[in-house]
Amino acid sequence: MTTSIFETGTPLDIAGVLANKDRRAAFQREALRADPHQTLLAIKLNIPGPIKNNAAITQLFKRGVHEFRAALAANGIAVEQLASWGTVAGNELFLRTTTAAATVKQLAATFEDTTDLGRIFDVDVLDGTGHSWSRTELGAEARRCFICNRPAKECARSRRHSVADLQAYIDDMYHKTFDPEEGMTRDDH
Repeated sequence: MTTSIFETGTPLDIAGVLANKDRRAAFQREALRADPHQTLLAIKLNIPGPIKNNAAITQLFKRGVHEFRAALAANGIAVEQLASWGTVAGNELFLRTTTAAATVKQLAATFEDTTDLGRIFDVDVLDGTGHSWSRTELGAEARRCFICNRPAKECARSRRHSVADLQAYIDDMYHKTFDPEEGMTRDDH
């Protein structure tokens, strides 16, 4: 039997989550101030519970980033990497491009909605004014819960799913991605 990827890692409390959010916002403001004519991409994972990073979560992040960068390139969107960090609060990558924010957000939403790994990614797209583009501005559907397919915000607000259930989904994704034999259930064999 496989072990959960959430068995290792340093737990993060709410103060740590908020401090990381502040750090991200400060970095974004500075990046946009330095070059307000470009579009900024802030890429991270949506990881439920107190364990936000470890070797397995980093593997998921790197694989998903590779897939997203391939989608950008396939659509003719050139990017420049500004920063990347991996802390107890999670992995984050910051890119910039001259492509219009609306175009980039549309591609990001497609990646988040239609790829297995994209379902756990959060790709924020900011224009030079600091405006973070939303899916609804582009006429796209709100994010869907990866467990029940209802609007994700509705499930998060009502705490419809336990942290354990959400982690089990990500854990299963990890094992299917990096060890397909381990990711299969008995019924799959």
